[in-house]
This record gives sequence, structure tokens and C-alpha cells, in this order.
Amino acid sequence: MLTLEGVSIRGALGERYDEVLTPEALEFLVQLHRRFAARRRELLRLRAERQERLDQGEWPDFLPETRHIREAEWQVAPYPPDLADRRVEITGPVDRKMMINAL
Repeated sequence: MLTLEGVSIRGALGERYDEVLTPEALEFLVQLHRRFAARRRELLRLRAERQERLDQGEWPDFLPETRHIREAEWQVAPYPPDLADRRVEITGPVDRKMMINAL
């Protein structure tokens, strides 16, 4: 078990672990944990509460503070003419065969 200022790594440490988990890296992780652990736990609690509401049938919705954006009269810029000429579209994995077939 590796211990650094009250923090323990309880999992099995594999071969060459010390190349990644240097004392400096561990100290950095300790600082991150001490700084953000409370906020991380709070976010996880809020996530669990939200999931419970969704599981009970609540539907996702937009944030009330963004109502002015949704209700405003705005539009995006028109698309360029080049995008209107859709002769070639690749709809699968990008590999040699797919590229040749697209041409």
C-alpha cells in the first residue's frame, strides 16, 4: 500500500507503476482531491437526484434562464452555396474503399 500524507492507494500496484505515480503526480492528485472532493460529491448527489426525478417520469426541459434565447427572433447566417451542392457524402467509416466509392 502506498501512502502520501494521509492518502492511501489501496489497489494493486502493477509493474512500473512508479513511472506514472511519481511523488509529484501523487501530490498533484492529493491537491486536486482536497480542493474538489466536496464539490465532486455535491455534483454526484445532484446527478443522483436528477436521475431519480427522470426515473419517476419527469421530462427534461430547457433551463428557465435561457427562455429569452428560445423566444427571440434570431436566425443563423445563410449557408454557403458550396454546401448546397451535395454530390459527395461519406456516410461510413473513413477508409480507402469508402473514399474511392464516394468519388
